Amino acid sequence: MEYPDNQPGNPFVQYVSSDVLLSLQRTRTASGSEPSFLIVTQVMELLFKLVCTEAVSGRDLLEEDDLSGALRALRRLHRACLALCGSWEALTSMSPTEYAEFRDALGDGSGFQSYIYRHMEFLLGHKVPAMAEVHRGQEAVHRELLRTLGEMSLYDAVLRLLWRRGLPVPDSSVERDWRLPYPERDEVVDAWHTVYAQQDKHYDVYLLAEVLVDIAFELGRWRSTHLLTVERLLGSKTGTAGTSGAAWLRRAAEHRFFPELWAVRARI
Repeated sequence: MEYPDNQPGNPFVQYVSSDVLLSLQRTRTASGSEPSFLIVTQVMELLFKLVCTEAVSGRDLLEEDDLSGALRALRRLHRACLALCGSWEALTSMSPTEYAEFRDALGDGSGFQSYIYRHMEFLLGHKVPAMAEVHRGQEAVHRELLRTLGEMSLYDAVLRLLWRRGLPVPDSSVERDWRLPYPERDEVVDAWHTVYAQQDKHYDVYLLAEVLVDIAFELGRWRSTHLLTVERLLGSKTGTAGTSGAAWLRRAAEHRFFPELWAVRARI
């Protein structure tokens, strides 16, 4: 299906650039299932970008001590995560034979190579420097990933807010090398326990804690659904681009963003 170039006098098309968006679905086979796979994957890439946008907004507002504004941004981020989970619905019924019709056309392409996904992970606090090296061959992409890696994450900004509020967050959690993986600390679990135990005193921070868990829950659900979808399509086969497929995704599905917020639940 061909779509015309942007026509003068159509403000919707001019604003949304729908003429550009609708021209980006270039399938490589005659498979009837390939358009679903391609379009859903593109939708997910856009939603990853939206998560990144809201994570940066929330982080920066927290640094300005604008917690109410940050909560609005994080509620939008949570809705984007819900949409991400819902995106799988178009793919979860695909059969192995349908996927096999176009899988070879992917070549060495893999979701593992999505740099906007990596930006999202870094911004939310899951920093693995080696993951930026996957993109070293793309100079501009690699440079931007290193920039995101070197900036504080959303969770770093959250802990800095708690520290400024006088909660027992150690100094080493608020001033550190942001490029390094986040070290979980018992003192931070203690700080969150105080928030939950004294909700009346720390109600806005309690709301922050819960929206962060909402976000982490949906991202965990997204990863788990990704794993189940791959197992349905590939079983134990090697993934595209030589990844270990379901085995790698199973390890990834065990990760939790904002780890002390999960740990504190055992103490409440």
